[in-house]
Amino acid sequence: MDLLADVLARTGVRGSAGARISAGQDWGVSWAGPDGPALYALTAGTAWVGVPGDGPRQLVPGDVLLLADSTAHTLLGSPDATIDTHDCANARRAQEARAEVHLGRGAAQTHLLSATFSSDTAASTQVLSALPGAVHVHAERGGGLDDALRLLGRELERPGMASSVLLDRLIDVLLIQLLRDWIAGSPAEAAGSWLGLLCDPVVRDAITALHEDPARPWTTDLLASRVAVSRATLTRRFLHAAGEPPGGYLTRWRMDLAAARLRDGDDTLEAIARSVGYTSVHAFSRAFSRVRGRAPGRYRLDARR
Repeated sequence: MDLLADVLARTGVRGSAGARISAGQDWGVSWAGPDGPALYALTAGTAWVGVPGDGPRQLVPGDVLLLADSTAHTLLGSPDATIDTHDCANARRAQEARAEVHLGRGAAQTHLLSATFSSDTAASTQVLSALPGAVHVHAERGGGLDDALRLLGRELERPGMASSVLLDRLIDVLLIQLLRDWIAGSPAEAAGSWLGLLCDPVVRDAITALHEDPARPWTTDLLASRVAVSRATLTRRFLHAAGEPPGGYLTRWRMDLAAARLRDGDDTLEAIARSVGYTSVHAFSRAFSRVRGRAPGRYRLDARR
């Protein structure tokens, strides 16, 4: 099983291209915080991104920056650029309409794409929201991200039919490539996030086993045997990487799966309980209520309103 693909699919991560920014000289805007993580990809020129509590961060062609926190920030043509209120109004309209906006004076020298990501709020296991505030992958890393950016740059400069659809697909590709490159190049930064689990082969194999068969009556001893380590080793490494024991992770993941089925399907509580490893509705309901704060039936009703 591809663990990252499974979690991205189960948590419904989807990217949407936002404003397409072209900028000349002397430009700076204050950018409203999006509803969810935001991504910037620079294909030409230079730009600076400033977030609260952090100095302006320079982007050069080929750079991709993911802001995990949905917070207001600034986009600047230079680190000391002034904010133009007229440009801010234009940028806000472009952000809302997913349109193109020209900032600053003169011919365009900078081309930048903004994007936002949404995910299934029923899932407690989230990939993007647990990341550090800013994930910056630099242009010199090479690899598949370069190919996606070339396609992106071409589409920004010469949009054609169904351009918005193509940009959305490219945003999803950019996200996967960015996460791959970031995990490979910055394992220390990844520690503490869900992606950090992938850096420990023992923990990764254990979680893969849980995802492949969540209904199995797993115990820590059984899981440790599956990944060929001792119980103590598995518990220690799991706690270090995930911040919780294997049983805690398994319960949360089971409840994520159950919540999606309660909201989206018409399966009985008995069928859902069995699918996530509970032999009785009573035991499942107790576990679900403890984790989600509501009984399964109440959750289903509230989620469908």
